Amino acid sequence: MGIIRTTVITGLLGTSSAAAYLAARNPVISPLAANDPIWASKVFKKHNPSRNPVTQDVCIKRIPFSKIRPELLQNDGPLALEFCRGVWSGWGFAVQRRYLDFKWRGPETSQHLWTNEQLADSTYEKGTAITDHFEVVDKTPSAITVRCGDSPRNQALRPSDGLFEISATIDRQREEVELRLKSCLFSSQGKMDGVKGPMPSWMEELHQWYARIWAETGSWRLLK
Repeated sequence: MGIIRTTVITGLLGTSSAAAYLAARNPVISPLAANDPIWASKVFKKHNPSRNPVTQDVCIKRIPFSKIRPELLQNDGPLALEFCRGVWSGWGFAVQRRYLDFKWRGPETSQHLWTNEQLADSTYEKGTAITDHFEVVDKTPSAITVRCGDSPRNQALRPSDGLFEISATIDRQREEVELRLKSCLFSSQGKMDGVKGPMPSWMEELHQWYARIWAETGSWRLLK
């Protein structure tokens, strides 16, 4: 998690009322269902070949059609892409982005996405590197999956690794869009015993609050 992310969470939560709002509007479910598609996906099998224990959760946010920009309700593709753009260019990621920019931006990472403008305009194709800490490893009409935990320049198995899926779907029956931020965090290097993921409980709780903040601020880009 790191001290920088802890500082971001503390600052953005601010008050108990802000925390209550985020908890109510951005619930987190953990663990993921045993039949969740990510467990059978090629990217999960590739990046966690030993099936090491996983810190796992999904943050879900639902928004009525009446609040969504109409052009985003035609099909899932534009909606998911715009939500992804909102997550990375939104306020929730801003402080961490500046920290990563200060620490890692240089000639060797010049092709990565760094500025708010780049993050807001990218189409997030496979191979896109984000602030030397994330890399798009899969893209479908309804979801964009990034690898996290280390620099994209390190393509090997890692002590700190994981997948972060950003998705959006249109629920026409309920006249709502459903936004999801799904996290699967693990050590991909070597074989780990047990069933509990790599994060201690206190860090896992902070991670879930951070996901709520990302879901909330990322969703603002979809609104009228």
